[in-house]
Amino acid sequence: MSHKIFIITGEPSGDLHGANLVKALMSEEGSLEIQCWGGDKMHDAGAKVMKHVDDLAFMGFVEVIANLNTILKNFKLCRKQIEAFKPDLAVLIDYPGFNLRMAKHIKALGIPVAYYISPQIWAWKESRVEKIKRYVDHVFVILPFEKDFYGKHGVEAEYVGHPLLDEIKHIHLDEQKFRDEIGVQNSKPIIALLPGSRTQEIKLLLEPISRIVKDFPDYQFVASKVAWQPKHLYESLPDSVCLLEGRTYELLKSAEAAIVTSGTATLETALIGTPQVVVYKANALSVAIARYLIKIKFISLVNLILDEEVVTELIQADVNAKNLRSELSSIIEGGERRSYILEKYAELIQNLGSKGASKFVASRLLKIIRH
Repeated sequence: MSHKIFIITGEPSGDLHGANLVKALMSEEGSLEIQCWGGDKMHDAGAKVMKHVDDLAFMGFVEVIANLNTILKNFKLCRKQIEAFKPDLAVLIDYPGFNLRMAKHIKALGIPVAYYISPQIWAWKESRVEKIKRYVDHVFVILPFEKDFYGKHGVEAEYVGHPLLDEIKHIHLDEQKFRDEIGVQNSKPIIALLPGSRTQEIKLLLEPISRIVKDFPDYQFVASKVAWQPKHLYESLPDSVCLLEGRTYELLKSAEAAIVTSGTATLETALIGTPQVVVYKANALSVAIARYLIKIKFISLVNLILDEEVVTELIQADVNAKNLRSELSSIIEGGERRSYILEKYAELIQNLGSKGASKFVASRLLKIIRH
Protein backbone atom coordinates (compact mmCIF):
# COMPACT_ATOMS: atom_id res chain seq x y z
CA MET A 1 0.00 0.00 0.00
CA SER A 2 1.41 3.39 -0.97
CA HIS A 3 2.01 6.07 1.64
CA LYS A 4 0.21 9.43 1.55
CA ILE A 5 1.45 12.92 2.46
CA PHE A 6 -0.48 16.22 2.52
CA ILE A 7 1.66 19.37 2.17
CA ILE A 8 0.39 22.90 2.89
CA THR A 9 1.99 26.15 1.79
CA GLY A 10 0.46 29.46 0.76
CA GLU A 11 3.21 31.49 -0.92
CA PRO A 12 5.40 31.35 -4.06
CA SER A 13 8.56 30.70 -2.00
CA GLY A 14 6.77 27.80 -0.28
CA ASP A 15 5.81 26.44 -3.70
CA LEU A 16 9.50 26.43 -4.70
CA HIS A 17 10.69 24.68 -1.53
CA GLY A 18 7.67 22.36 -1.61
CA ALA A 19 8.47 21.35 -5.19
CA ASN A 20 12.05 20.44 -4.27
CA LEU A 21 10.76 18.43 -1.34
CA VAL A 22 8.20 16.62 -3.53
CA LYS A 23 10.94 15.74 -6.07
CA ALA A 24 13.16 14.39 -3.29
CA LEU A 25 10.28 12.37 -1.77
CA MET A 26 9.24 10.88 -5.13
CA SER A 27 12.81 9.93 -5.99
CA GLU A 28 12.95 7.86 -2.78
CA GLU A 29 9.42 6.41 -2.99
CA GLY A 30 7.87 6.59 -6.45
CA SER A 31 4.50 5.21 -5.37
CA LEU A 32 3.98 8.01 -2.84
CA GLU A 33 0.67 9.92 -3.11
CA ILE A 34 1.06 13.62 -2.42
CA GLN A 35 -1.76 16.16 -2.25
CA CYS A 36 -0.97 19.79 -1.52
CA TRP A 37 -1.93 23.39 -1.22
CA GLY A 38 0.76 24.82 -3.48
CA GLY A 39 1.49 26.09 -6.96
CA ASP A 40 2.66 25.19 -10.45
CA LYS A 41 6.11 24.08 -9.31
CA MET A 42 4.67 21.53 -6.86
CA HIS A 43 2.26 20.32 -9.54
CA ASP A 44 5.14 19.88 -12.02
CA ALA A 45 7.11 17.96 -9.37
CA GLY A 46 4.31 15.39 -9.08
CA ALA A 47 1.94 16.59 -6.33
CA LYS A 48 -1.81 16.98 -6.84
CA VAL A 49 -2.65 20.64 -6.15
CA MET A 50 -5.91 20.95 -4.20
CA LYS A 51 -5.73 24.74 -3.81
CA HIS A 52 -3.42 27.12 -5.68
CA VAL A 53 -1.13 29.64 -3.94
CA ASP A 54 -2.43 32.36 -6.29
CA ASP A 55 -5.63 32.43 -4.19
CA LEU A 56 -3.86 32.48 -0.84
CA ALA A 57 -1.29 35.28 -0.57
CA PHE A 58 -2.91 37.94 1.65
CA MET A 59 -0.35 40.48 2.78
CA GLY A 60 -0.47 42.50 6.00
CA PHE A 61 -2.92 42.81 8.87
CA VAL A 62 -5.46 45.04 7.13
CA GLU A 63 -5.59 42.81 4.04
CA VAL A 64 -6.10 39.70 6.18
CA ILE A 65 -9.07 41.32 7.97
CA ALA A 66 -10.55 42.40 4.61
CA ASN A 67 -10.29 38.81 3.35
CA LEU A 68 -11.33 37.08 6.57
CA ASN A 69 -14.37 35.40 5.05
CA THR A 70 -12.27 33.83 2.28
CA ILE A 71 -9.64 32.70 4.80
CA LEU A 72 -12.26 31.02 7.01
CA LYS A 73 -13.71 29.22 3.98
CA ASN A 74 -10.18 28.05 3.14
CA PHE A 75 -9.77 26.53 6.63
CA LYS A 76 -12.97 24.53 6.18
CA LEU A 77 -11.97 23.38 2.70
CA CYS A 78 -8.51 22.28 3.83
CA ARG A 79 -9.93 20.36 6.79
CA LYS A 80 -12.38 18.50 4.52
CA GLN A 81 -9.65 17.62 2.03
CA ILE A 82 -7.35 16.24 4.74
CA GLU A 83 -10.15 14.23 6.32
CA ALA A 84 -11.04 12.73 2.92
CA PHE A 85 -7.41 11.99 1.93
CA LYS A 86 -6.38 10.46 5.32
CA PRO A 87 -2.64 11.08 4.91
CA ASP A 88 0.06 9.26 6.89
CA LEU A 89 1.75 12.60 7.52
CA ALA A 90 1.04 16.33 7.09
CA VAL A 91 3.91 18.66 6.18
CA LEU A 92 3.55 22.40 6.79
CA ILE A 93 5.77 24.88 4.94
CA ASP A 94 5.98 28.37 6.48
CA TYR A 95 2.59 30.24 6.08
CA PRO A 96 2.11 30.37 9.89
CA GLY A 97 -1.25 32.14 10.35
CA PHE A 98 -2.96 29.37 8.43
CA ASN A 99 -0.68 26.41 9.11
CA LEU A 100 -0.56 26.65 12.89
CA ARG A 101 -4.34 26.68 13.00
CA MET A 102 -4.45 23.67 10.68
CA ALA A 103 -1.83 21.87 12.80
CA LYS A 104 -4.28 21.81 15.73
CA HIS A 105 -6.96 20.18 13.58
CA ILE A 106 -4.58 17.70 11.92
CA LYS A 107 -3.17 16.63 15.28
CA ALA A 108 -6.73 16.05 16.56
CA LEU A 109 -7.22 13.61 13.66
CA GLY A 110 -4.26 11.58 14.92
CA ILE A 111 -2.07 12.47 11.90
CA PRO A 112 1.61 13.27 12.64
CA VAL A 113 2.60 16.87 11.79
CA ALA A 114 6.00 18.01 10.50
CA TYR A 115 6.95 21.67 10.03
CA TYR A 116 9.55 22.25 7.32
CA ILE A 117 10.75 25.85 7.03
CA SER A 118 9.22 26.70 10.35
CA PRO A 119 7.60 30.15 10.69
CA GLN A 120 9.75 33.12 11.69
CA ILE A 121 8.21 33.33 15.13
CA TRP A 122 11.54 34.61 16.49
CA ALA A 123 10.63 37.86 14.68
CA TRP A 124 7.22 38.27 16.26
CA LYS A 125 4.55 36.30 18.11
CA GLU A 126 6.92 34.18 20.20
CA SER A 127 3.75 32.85 21.83
CA ARG A 128 3.31 30.70 18.72
CA VAL A 129 6.10 28.46 20.07
CA GLU A 130 3.53 27.01 22.46
CA LYS A 131 1.33 26.01 19.51
CA ILE A 132 4.28 24.37 17.80
CA LYS A 133 5.12 22.54 21.03
CA ARG A 134 1.55 21.29 21.33
CA TYR A 135 0.60 20.45 17.74
CA VAL A 136 3.82 19.80 15.78
CA ASP A 137 5.73 16.52 16.11
CA HIS A 138 8.83 17.30 14.02
CA VAL A 139 10.41 20.72 13.36
CA PHE A 140 13.01 21.27 10.59
CA VAL A 141 14.70 24.68 10.47
CA ILE A 142 16.71 26.27 7.66
CA LEU A 143 18.41 29.22 9.38
CA PRO A 144 21.39 28.59 11.68
CA PHE A 145 20.10 30.58 14.68
CA GLU A 146 16.62 29.00 14.70
CA LYS A 147 17.70 25.73 16.35
CA ASP A 148 18.91 27.61 19.45
CA PHE A 149 15.77 29.77 19.50
CA TYR A 150 13.52 26.70 19.59
CA GLY A 151 15.81 24.95 22.07
CA LYS A 152 15.38 27.85 24.54
CA HIS A 153 11.64 27.26 24.36
CA GLY A 154 11.89 23.51 24.90
CA VAL A 155 11.25 22.52 21.29
CA GLU A 156 13.61 20.05 19.65
CA ALA A 157 14.35 21.33 16.14
CA GLU A 158 16.69 19.93 13.52
CA TYR A 159 18.81 22.34 11.44
CA VAL A 160 18.91 21.01 7.87
CA GLY A 161 20.72 23.76 5.93
CA HIS A 162 19.04 26.11 3.47
CA PRO A 163 17.25 24.58 0.45
CA LEU A 164 18.13 27.57 -1.72
CA LEU A 165 21.76 26.42 -1.73
CA ASP A 166 20.67 23.46 -3.88
CA GLU A 167 18.36 25.49 -6.06
CA ILE A 168 20.99 28.05 -6.94
CA LYS A 169 23.84 25.65 -7.74
CA HIS A 170 21.91 24.50 -10.85
CA ILE A 171 21.95 27.91 -12.59
CA HIS A 172 23.95 27.87 -15.82
CA LEU A 173 23.85 31.06 -17.86
CA ASP A 174 24.83 31.86 -21.42
CA GLU A 175 24.38 35.61 -21.02
CA GLN A 176 24.24 36.52 -24.72
CA LYS A 177 21.69 33.78 -25.41
CA PHE A 178 19.64 34.95 -22.41
CA ARG A 179 19.69 38.57 -23.64
CA ASP A 180 18.60 37.48 -27.12
CA GLU A 181 15.76 35.37 -25.72
CA ILE A 182 14.36 38.15 -23.53
CA GLY A 183 14.64 40.76 -26.29
CA VAL A 184 17.48 42.90 -24.88
CA GLN A 185 19.25 44.03 -28.05
CA ASN A 186 21.90 46.24 -26.44
CA SER A 187 25.05 45.39 -24.47
CA LYS A 188 24.24 47.64 -21.51
CA PRO A 189 24.72 46.05 -18.07
CA ILE A 190 21.45 44.89 -16.51
CA ILE A 191 19.77 46.16 -13.35
CA ALA A 192 17.18 43.65 -12.11
CA LEU A 193 13.92 44.83 -10.54
CA LEU A 194 12.09 42.35 -8.29
CA PRO A 195 8.97 44.18 -7.07
CA GLY A 196 7.45 41.15 -5.32
CA SER A 197 4.44 38.99 -6.11
CA ARG A 198 1.50 40.63 -4.34
CA THR A 199 -0.67 43.18 -6.15
CA GLN A 200 -0.37 45.86 -3.51
CA GLU A 201 3.40 45.76 -3.05
CA ILE A 202 3.92 45.83 -6.84
CA LYS A 203 1.71 48.93 -7.21
CA LEU A 204 3.39 50.76 -4.32
CA LEU A 205 6.97 49.96 -5.35
CA LEU A 206 6.86 50.50 -9.10
CA GLU A 207 6.01 54.20 -8.86
CA PRO A 208 9.27 55.31 -7.12
CA ILE A 209 11.34 52.73 -9.03
CA SER A 210 9.99 54.03 -12.36
CA ARG A 211 11.23 57.52 -11.53
CA ILE A 212 14.93 56.53 -11.38
CA VAL A 213 15.22 54.60 -14.67
CA LYS A 214 16.09 57.77 -16.65
CA ASP A 215 18.95 58.49 -14.21
CA PHE A 216 20.81 55.34 -15.32
CA PRO A 217 20.88 55.70 -19.15
CA ASP A 218 23.88 53.36 -19.47
CA TYR A 219 21.93 50.47 -17.90
CA GLN A 220 19.17 48.17 -19.10
CA PHE A 221 16.45 47.71 -16.46
CA VAL A 222 14.67 44.34 -16.50
CA ALA A 223 11.64 43.83 -14.22
CA SER A 224 10.55 40.41 -13.02
CA LYS A 225 6.83 39.74 -13.54
CA VAL A 226 5.03 36.94 -11.70
CA ALA A 227 2.94 34.69 -13.93
CA TRP A 228 -0.44 35.27 -12.27
CA GLN A 229 -0.29 39.07 -12.21
CA PRO A 230 -1.82 40.96 -15.19
CA LYS A 231 0.54 42.88 -17.46
CA HIS A 232 -1.32 46.18 -16.87
CA LEU A 233 -0.14 46.15 -13.22
CA TYR A 234 3.35 46.99 -14.53
CA GLU A 235 2.21 49.82 -16.83
CA SER A 236 3.84 52.54 -14.71
CA LEU A 237 7.28 51.27 -15.80
CA PRO A 238 8.92 53.28 -18.61
CA ASP A 239 8.87 51.68 -22.09
CA SER A 240 12.63 51.14 -21.96
CA VAL A 241 12.22 48.60 -19.13
CA CYS A 242 12.06 45.00 -20.28
CA LEU A 243 9.33 42.94 -18.52
CA LEU A 244 10.29 39.31 -17.95
CA GLU A 245 8.04 36.51 -16.71
CA GLY A 246 9.82 33.76 -14.79
CA ARG A 247 13.57 33.09 -15.23
CA THR A 248 14.34 35.13 -12.09
CA TYR A 249 17.57 33.31 -11.27
CA GLU A 250 18.95 33.85 -14.77
CA LEU A 251 17.96 37.51 -14.54
CA LEU A 252 19.76 37.94 -11.20
CA LYS A 253 22.82 36.04 -12.45
CA SER A 254 23.08 38.33 -15.49
CA ALA A 255 22.48 41.54 -13.49
CA GLU A 256 25.14 43.89 -12.16
CA ALA A 257 22.82 45.03 -9.35
CA ALA A 258 19.22 44.58 -8.19
CA ILE A 259 16.37 46.30 -6.36
CA VAL A 260 14.58 43.55 -4.44
CA THR A 261 11.42 43.36 -2.34
CA SER A 262 11.95 42.04 1.19
CA GLY A 263 11.42 38.28 1.47
CA THR A 264 13.03 35.07 0.21
CA ALA A 265 14.20 36.90 -2.93
CA THR A 266 16.75 38.89 -0.89
CA LEU A 267 18.50 35.66 0.10
CA GLU A 268 18.26 34.27 -3.46
CA THR A 269 19.88 37.46 -4.78
CA ALA A 270 22.71 37.20 -2.24
CA LEU A 271 23.40 33.52 -2.94
CA ILE A 272 23.58 34.26 -6.66
CA GLY A 273 26.07 37.04 -5.83
CA THR A 274 24.25 40.17 -7.06
CA PRO A 275 24.58 43.33 -4.91
CA GLN A 276 21.12 44.62 -3.95
CA VAL A 277 19.03 47.31 -2.34
CA VAL A 278 16.13 45.84 -0.33
CA VAL A 279 12.77 47.64 -0.43
CA TYR A 280 9.47 47.19 1.37
CA LYS A 281 6.28 49.19 0.99
CA ALA A 282 2.80 48.11 2.09
CA ASN A 283 -0.49 49.40 3.48
CA ALA A 284 0.46 52.11 6.01
CA LEU A 285 -1.73 50.70 8.80
CA SER A 286 -0.39 47.17 8.28
CA VAL A 287 3.17 48.45 8.55
CA ALA A 288 2.38 50.51 11.67
CA ILE A 289 0.95 47.40 13.36
CA ALA A 290 3.91 45.29 12.20
CA ARG A 291 6.42 47.81 13.56
CA TYR A 292 4.67 47.63 16.92
CA LEU A 293 4.69 43.82 17.01
CA ILE A 294 7.86 42.78 15.24
CA LYS A 295 10.99 42.45 17.33
CA ILE A 296 13.75 42.20 14.75
CA LYS A 297 16.40 44.71 13.70
CA PHE A 298 16.24 43.94 9.98
CA ILE A 299 13.70 42.92 7.34
CA SER A 300 15.99 41.10 4.92
CA LEU A 301 17.22 37.57 5.54
CA VAL A 302 20.74 38.58 4.46
CA ASN A 303 21.06 41.10 7.29
CA LEU A 304 19.25 38.88 9.80
CA ILE A 305 21.61 35.94 9.22
CA LEU A 306 24.74 38.12 9.30
CA ASP A 307 23.32 40.23 12.16
CA GLU A 308 24.39 43.52 10.57
CA GLU A 309 23.12 45.85 7.86
CA VAL A 310 25.08 44.56 4.88
CA VAL A 311 22.45 45.41 2.27
CA THR A 312 20.57 48.70 2.60
CA GLU A 313 16.91 48.37 3.61
CA LEU A 314 14.47 51.06 2.50
CA ILE A 315 11.06 50.85 4.19
CA GLN A 316 7.83 52.75 3.45
CA ALA A 317 8.51 56.50 2.93
CA ASP A 318 12.25 55.76 2.55
CA VAL A 319 11.43 53.98 -0.72
CA ASN A 320 11.69 57.17 -2.77
CA ALA A 321 13.50 58.18 -5.94
CA LYS A 322 16.25 60.10 -4.09
CA ASN A 323 17.22 57.16 -1.84
CA LEU A 324 16.90 54.57 -4.60
CA ARG A 325 19.14 56.63 -6.90
CA SER A 326 21.78 57.06 -4.20
CA GLU A 327 21.76 53.44 -2.98
CA LEU A 328 21.76 51.94 -6.47
CA SER A 329 24.73 54.16 -7.45
CA SER A 330 26.67 52.77 -4.47
CA ILE A 331 26.33 49.10 -5.55
CA ILE A 332 26.85 49.19 -9.33
CA GLU A 333 30.38 48.71 -10.74
CA GLY A 334 32.63 51.36 -9.16
CA GLY A 335 30.15 52.02 -6.33
CA GLU A 336 31.66 52.41 -2.85
CA ARG A 337 29.65 49.60 -1.19
CA ARG A 338 29.89 46.95 -3.92
CA SER A 339 33.04 45.06 -2.86
CA TYR A 340 32.01 45.08 0.83
CA ILE A 341 28.64 43.50 -0.02
CA LEU A 342 30.28 40.79 -2.16
CA GLU A 343 32.73 39.94 0.67
CA LYS A 344 29.83 39.63 3.10
CA TYR A 345 27.89 37.38 0.69
CA ALA A 346 30.78 34.87 0.89
CA GLU A 347 30.46 34.92 4.70
CA LEU A 348 26.70 34.40 4.41
CA ILE A 349 27.12 31.25 2.27
CA GLN A 350 29.56 29.85 4.84
CA ASN A 351 27.06 30.53 7.66
CA LEU A 352 24.26 28.66 5.87
CA GLY A 353 26.10 25.35 6.01
CA SER A 354 25.86 22.36 3.72
CA LYS A 355 23.73 21.64 0.67
CA GLY A 356 21.11 18.89 0.36
CA ALA A 357 18.31 20.18 2.66
CA SER A 358 15.39 18.88 0.56
CA LYS A 359 16.89 15.41 0.22
CA PHE A 360 17.73 15.23 3.92
CA VAL A 361 14.22 16.29 5.01
CA ALA A 362 12.60 13.88 2.50
CA SER A 363 14.46 10.90 3.96
CA ARG A 364 13.54 12.03 7.51
CA LEU A 365 9.83 12.32 6.56
CA LEU A 366 9.77 8.88 4.93
CA LYS A 367 11.42 7.41 8.01
CA ILE A 368 8.60 8.91 10.12
CA ILE A 369 5.82 7.35 8.03
CA ARG A 370 7.55 3.97 7.67
CA HIS A 371 7.84 3.51 11.41
